[in-house]
Amino acid sequence: MTSKRTRDRLVSRLQEQGVTDQAVLDVVSNTPRHLFIDEALSHRAYEDTALPIGFGQTISQPYIVARMTELVLAAAGKLDSVLEIGTGCGYQTSVLAQLVPKVYSVERIKPLQDKAKQRLKGLGIKNVEFRYADGGFGWPGEAKQFDAILSAAAPRSLPQSLCDQLAPGGVLVIPVGGDTQELTVVVRDAETDKYHKQVYEAVKFVPLLSGLA
Repeated sequence: MTSKRTRDRLVSRLQEQGVTDQAVLDVVSNTPRHLFIDEALSHRAYEDTALPIGFGQTISQPYIVARMTELVLAAAGKLDSVLEIGTGCGYQTSVLAQLVPKVYSVERIKPLQDKAKQRLKGLGIKNVEFRYADGGFGWPGEAKQFDAILSAAAPRSLPQSLCDQLAPGGVLVIPVGGDTQELTVVVRDAETDKYHKQVYEAVKFVPLLSGLA
């Protein structure tokens, strides 16, 4: 289940789908995805598919995690700090944390966040700050700006509150839409302070919900 051959097959599938960033591929290969899902589903951990993690949420398929991470790394002017909307089980969080200096992760479902904290601690990942909050408003309580923001849930329209928290040159990678969703990248131009949007591909994410649970 967790053999090198199994993980190598997963990486080969990601490459076939167009993921080219070797650092991202290496991190996906070395991250024990089976630790982020229930033991009953662990035999499917290295399939390229989303899986349920409880509370109506899912662990994103490895391709989407790799693709979104690759887009963040490619588009951001610098990457000292990344805000993640939707910690979930912590899998995407752990991938990001191995590639950037500091990750800030927001989750609205407390039991999921508590489990994610335990998993990352067990893996020795220490550069993540967690906040239990409504992710639609970004990082609460202080006026922070981030070099990148990655959302693991889809709002129906692009949230201006998240765009406003991008630092100059920052990038927002987010699925947008209802029944039909598109993976969208927004870059805040460092010189003009204008936002440039580009749509990449059709995706399917859980909706970005408001409130705490």
